[in-house]
Amino acid sequence: MTDTADIPNLISVVVIGRNEGQRLSRCLQSIAQMQHPSFDIEVIYVDSGSEDGSTTLAQESGAKVIALQPDRPSAALGRNAGWRAARGATILFLDGDTILHPAFVTASLPDLTGNIAVVWGHRREIHPEASIYNAVLDLDWIYAPGPTLYCGGDALFRHSVLSATNGFDETLIAGEEPELCRRIAALDFTILHVDRPMTGHDLAITRFSQYWRRNTRAGHAYAEVSERMKATGETFWAYEATRNRNRALTLTACFLLALALSIKDHSILPLLAFALCLLAIVLRSAYKARWKSPNKLTLFLYGIHSHLQQIPIYYGQLQYKWNRRRGKRAQLLEYKQP
Repeated sequence: MTDTADIPNLISVVVIGRNEGQRLSRCLQSIAQMQHPSFDIEVIYVDSGSEDGSTTLAQESGAKVIALQPDRPSAALGRNAGWRAARGATILFLDGDTILHPAFVTASLPDLTGNIAVVWGHRREIHPEASIYNAVLDLDWIYAPGPTLYCGGDALFRHSVLSATNGFDETLIAGEEPELCRRIAALDFTILHVDRPMTGHDLAITRFSQYWRRNTRAGHAYAEVSERMKATGETFWAYEATRNRNRALTLTACFLLALALSIKDHSILPLLAFALCLLAIVLRSAYKARWKSPNKLTLFLYGIHSHLQQIPIYYGQLQYKWNRRRGKRAQLLEYKQP
C-alpha cells in the first residue's frame, strides 16, 4: 500500500473543536511554533457547531476552517471532515483543548515507516494543580512505550491508511479511535506509542459532576465498541466491559450489605470493615501505579479513582444498552464548560 496524498512533504494538522474558545487559540499558537525544517504544514480546523466565535478565531490564525452543523456532533465526524480535505501524506490530529509540543512531529516522522501506520506520544495535563480531578486523571494518560492496541485523539496517521479504512466510524460518539485502530491492525499495520512528549491537555474538570459524566462516556464507549467488535468475531474491549460490570456491582453490593448490617445491628462495625477493605485495595492500586508518579498523595487519590470510576463507567454501559433497547441514539456526552 502506498501513500496517495498530493504532497508527500506536507503535514496536514487537523484540529477539531466545539466551544473551546481561548483553549483553541492556545492550540493554534502551539502549531505555529512547531519545528518543521524539512516539511511544510497546513492547518485545518473543523468546528462542530460552536457558539463562541471559534471559527472566526481559527480563520484569523490562518487555518482553513470547515464548519459543521451536525444534528449529532462527534469527534469522528470532525476528524473525517478534516483528513478528507487534507492534502498532506501525513495527518496530525489534535483536539482543540491541547497544546502541541514543538518537537514532536519532527522527532516522530522517522518512526512512521514500514508497517507503522500511527505514532503517538505522551499527552499530559497542563494544569494538574487546578483540581484533584486533573491531578488524578493526568496519570491515566501515562502509557509504557511500544506497540499498542490503540491511540488517543492526538496522533500522527498515514493519509493512505485513513483512506484504506475510510477513517473513523461517524456513528460512534466515543471510542472512535480504538475502533479505527482495530481496523488498521486488521490490515497488518502497527500503532506505536513513542517515549516523547506530544501534547499538553486541559481537562478543566473542577466538579464531581464533570468527573462522573466523563466516566459515563467511557462506559458508553466500552459497551458500544465491544458490541461492534463482537459482530466481527473480535473480542476487543469485551473483557474490559465485563470486568467493569463485575467490579461496579461487587463494590456496590458490598457497600449496601455493609450498610444493611450496620442498620440491622445498630453498629458501625460492618461499614468500618467495608471501609478498611476498600482502603486496602486502594493502597494496592496506588502501589501498582507508583511508576507513574513520585507523589504519594496523588497516587493515593489515583487508587481511589481506579475503583470509584467503575460505577459511572458501568452506568454509561447501562445507558447505552437502555438507549439501544429503545431504539434511541445517544448524543455527544460533553463534560467541559465552553
